[in-house]
Amino acid sequence: MIGDPHIFLGDDMLPFADSTNPPVHDDIYALWDRLAEFSAGDGDVALPHLLTTLCAMVKAQNALWAVVVRLPSLAPKDPLFGWRPRLVRLLHPVPAMVASVQEQYDTLWSGHVDSSHVVAASGNEPFCANLLFEAMPAEWFEGEHYRRHYLEVGHGDSIQVRCSLNDDVRIHLFVFRDVRAPRFSALDLERLGFVMHGLRWFNRQQLLSHGLLIADAPLTSAERRVLLGLLDGLTEKQIAQKLDQSPNTTHVHIKSIYAKFNVRNRSTLTALWLGKLR
Repeated sequence: MIGDPHIFLGDDMLPFADSTNPPVHDDIYALWDRLAEFSAGDGDVALPHLLTTLCAMVKAQNALWAVVVRLPSLAPKDPLFGWRPRLVRLLHPVPAMVASVQEQYDTLWSGHVDSSHVVAASGNEPFCANLLFEAMPAEWFEGEHYRRHYLEVGHGDSIQVRCSLNDDVRIHLFVFRDVRAPRFSALDLERLGFVMHGLRWFNRQQLLSHGLLIADAPLTSAERRVLLGLLDGLTEKQIAQKLDQSPNTTHVHIKSIYAKFNVRNRSTLTALWLGKLR
């Protein structure tokens, strides 16, 4: 492994606690409260709200949130230990950043990965966070990857946070700073880590809304729109009207959703989303 991630935490540890000088996190608590107020059907609004707030907290230019899953069978000498991205969301999908993310996404499946990707995938800690300039050696910043995927898209620095939801699913969060801005500080890392350490429930709900955590297969975009309506308490007729589709089409999607989540009714589906079932 190249470099050492800055923070490693077990599930039973309160991050960054200091009884002699307790930090003030009122804005973080306010963010947690606001995220809890979003309805089940507002997942696509809640995630951008989170990323926007995080960027404001640490004066970041952009943010990337990704679901990373472990492949069921490892290729020999896989440099990423079986981990590959399944879903990626950018706060500001500007063309240069989209192209960079797509290029990296494709590269991760080729076997020719950058050392920064290896660092991001390494380790089995349930939670970790790092500063780019502490995780990577000095010579890396003179290389092609930093030039192509940082400098050329206007970024000079990043913080990575990684949170495991189970043995086979992780959330990776990156926030990026403008190339002209000062580097992220240890305090920035502390604040970002504190926020994300308290949002395992939120990340789980995001994955459930995509059918990525416990469904037998990922949801289609049409099924996901219907699912959000179900979680918001709409009737089949109301969902059909809202989505401008026939009641029969809506019913077919609902049957498919129930089958993928291995449930028989809406109450059991909602219980999964609320975390009442395992």
